[in-house]
Amino acid sequence: MNETVSQQTYYPDDEIDLRELFATLWRGKWIIVLTTLVFAAAGVGYALYKPNIYQSSVLVAPAQEEGGGLSGLASQFGGLASLAGINLGSGGSNQTVIAKEVLQSRAFLTNFFHRHGMEIPLMAVEGWNQKSGEWAYDRDKYNPDTGEWLLDSDGETYKPTDWDMVEAFREDHFNVSEAKDTGLVTVSVKHYSPVLAKQWAEKLIQDINEHMRMQDVEEAEARIAYLEQKLDETNIAGMQQVFYQLIENETRTVMLANAQKEYVFKTVDPAVVAEEKAEPKRALISVAVTLLGGMLGVFIVFIRAFIGSGRDAGPEGNGTSSPDAE
Repeated sequence: MNETVSQQTYYPDDEIDLRELFATLWRGKWIIVLTTLVFAAAGVGYALYKPNIYQSSVLVAPAQEEGGGLSGLASQFGGLASLAGINLGSGGSNQTVIAKEVLQSRAFLTNFFHRHGMEIPLMAVEGWNQKSGEWAYDRDKYNPDTGEWLLDSDGETYKPTDWDMVEAFREDHFNVSEAKDTGLVTVSVKHYSPVLAKQWAEKLIQDINEHMRMQDVEEAEARIAYLEQKLDETNIAGMQQVFYQLIENETRTVMLANAQKEYVFKTVDPAVVAEEKAEPKRALISVAVTLLGGMLGVFIVFIRAFIGSGRDAGPEGNGTSSPDAE
């Protein structure tokens, strides 16, 4: 009978008592308020400390049709060309897709950094003064007076490697996106300086166009040399016709590539100097940190109440028997 009574009085204690819950929060209201205010002040201070970051974007479209030229000749003369051991291919590779991947590749970005001297503004700068137009350098890593990278406590230089620059550029400064419905590509660059962000976005498009143009010209010239060699080796009229057509096509490719400035990407909306910052979202940071402080205060109050209730229940669970149990 006593066990039944003890069980009936035990289960209600496990249920959540809303009045007790609010009473616990009210007793610890000053802890919650103090924690919230401290985190709010810290959040506002952090948001104000973060420098402005500006974003410049350029909208581009594919500058040429895919699958023309060589693919048409391949379908027309593929059988004859195969007799001479020449694989014309389908010619259906999407140059826009290839250019997008090259644009984000380590090899291209590494050459881009060195070509435009981006090591210092990319890795040694931690801010920009909008009024004076001067950089704010991270003097723990770089000495702008001597132009030298400093050493850490282990004697290792802070001078970034190509890997470091590529990772930093991809994560913090660079983004490529494509609209699935239109096929238009947006290349965005972020930096402390809106002027530099605009320049980098423009140079990325210029360099990828030049890179793909030179690559196609070199490949076309190599194919022309190969086709001319094959032309000298055959006396078959049908094969000579194939070679002449292919040489004409490759020559046209070289001529058009040299004459076309925007070879792969044609600019639809050019990059401009941003007048408004893209980051940081200071209001969002302040609100988020304030909410975090409030939740932490509530958590502390509940932990204190839990510990206090455990201490209060300690003497009852010390193993002494009650008179009823006897």
